[in-house]
Amino acid sequence: MTRRFARLSSLYLLAVLVFSPICTLATEEYAEQTGQSCEICHIDPAGGPELTPEGEAFRKRLEPTGVFEPFARVRRVVRGLVHYLHLLTAVFWFGTIMYVHFVLRPAYAARGLPKAEVRIGLSGIVVIAVTGTVLTLFRVSSWDMLLHSRFGVLLVIKICLFALMVILAMIAVFVVGPKLARKTDTPGDTDKDTLTLDELARFDGKDGRPACAAYQGRIYDMSDSKFWKDGVHFARHQAGLDLSESLEQAPHGKEKIIAMPCVGELVEVQGQQHPSPQKAFYVLAYLNLALVFLILFVVSLWRW
Repeated sequence: MTRRFARLSSLYLLAVLVFSPICTLATEEYAEQTGQSCEICHIDPAGGPELTPEGEAFRKRLEPTGVFEPFARVRRVVRGLVHYLHLLTAVFWFGTIMYVHFVLRPAYAARGLPKAEVRIGLSGIVVIAVTGTVLTLFRVSSWDMLLHSRFGVLLVIKICLFALMVILAMIAVFVVGPKLARKTDTPGDTDKDTLTLDELARFDGKDGRPACAAYQGRIYDMSDSKFWKDGVHFARHQAGLDLSESLEQAPHGKEKIIAMPCVGELVEVQGQQHPSPQKAFYVLAYLNLALVFLILFVVSLWRW
């Protein structure tokens, strides 16, 4: 858990550079009125609370007209806290997705989604949705601004991408996940000399089941190893899977796994690389990763 937290913290510090808050009360309409770019009024070309002398003068001209209405102190504090919570939750949610894909690999959950991580993921979705709605109400004053300003259009795109991520997450949790779990719960035939990936998934070391894994076409039994308690190896590798690719990232060589008892061979189902629910899970997992990068790209456009 400590190692995972350290990696997530590193991702958080990196992502802060991308997600850094855009603390500005100006809008594109102000730039349109002056005919100048944002850097004329703002010290930061991307916007922000620090204004140039020209920006201060323009703000003072707007205040009597009612076009510019500075936030009250309490409102600024509330918006800042909500923004921070939104940012923090998004960073950890996205960071977790990247950690799963680049470190653990999606195969770690290919037999069913861990309940604790499902609860964390769903909680993150709710927090992001609620805080994002509050921030939108603070920032967007009209439908016209939402649909016809650069900020509004990018916001709509980001909301649509987030909504698509939520839909994919719901499918993974409530449709694909239970199917994976049912396949894992189906008793397996321990006397068979050959197993498919679908059959191997049943030997995950959970609830008294044997802990087996495949490596380069052979199946090894790790049930008696203290390093594979409950079918998990150092919180990274799971029993019931083909570890041929995952072992390349391990700090040790193949000698550790081939020292285990060899109990059979792994065979492929003709014309099918993964069982159907697993295949659907991989598709959903990599679609979510692609959406993460798209959302990060949209957020980066706000800073350009």
